[in-house]
Amino acid sequence: MRAADGPVQVRAVGEELGLEVTVRGKLEPLRAKMTKLADRGWLHKRPDGRFAARSQA
Repeated sequence: MRAADGPVQVRAVGEELGLEVTVRGKLEPLRAKMTKLADRGWLHKRPDGRFAARSQA
C-alpha cells in the first residue's frame, strides 16, 4: 500500500500478492481484510472503493 503512488484497487493489491485476480472469489477475502483494516484505522477506504495507506488519505 505504501509503495503505491496513490489509492489502489483491491485487484491491484491481489496482483502484487500473486493472487488469481480473474476469479472474483479469490479477491473477496482480500477485500474483507482490507475493509477490516480500514475500520481499524490502518487504511483509508475511499468512496470509490479504492484503498490508501492512512498517511496518504
